[in-house]
Amino acid sequence: MLEWSSQELNHYKMVRISKALLKEAGTGLSKTLSEILVCPLTKQPLRVCEETNSLISDSIGVSFPIKDGIPSLVPKDGKILGVDDDQIKSDAADAAMNKE
Repeated sequence: MLEWSSQELNHYKMVRISKALLKEAGTGLSKTLSEILVCPLTKQPLRVCEETNSLISDSIGVSFPIKDGIPSLVPKDGKILGVDDDQIKSDAADAAMNKE
């Protein structure tokens, strides 16, 4: 019989929970998951941008891609938002207005 260490068992449980959350989300992110995730650099909340299928850190202006429903929060995968990203910035303004 296969015996797992406590660390392996915890990892297995986390993977199963993540898979369940991602399955519920389909191609996007579930509301629950998007509320939990934070920017890996600033630890500030991330905003989902459906248009670019990414998570945006408004505090530092970085976009993290969502690939096959899985957010890639590795800092090297982040894209610094520039002047060309006016639509994303206007989405941020709209999101801020909706929160009020």
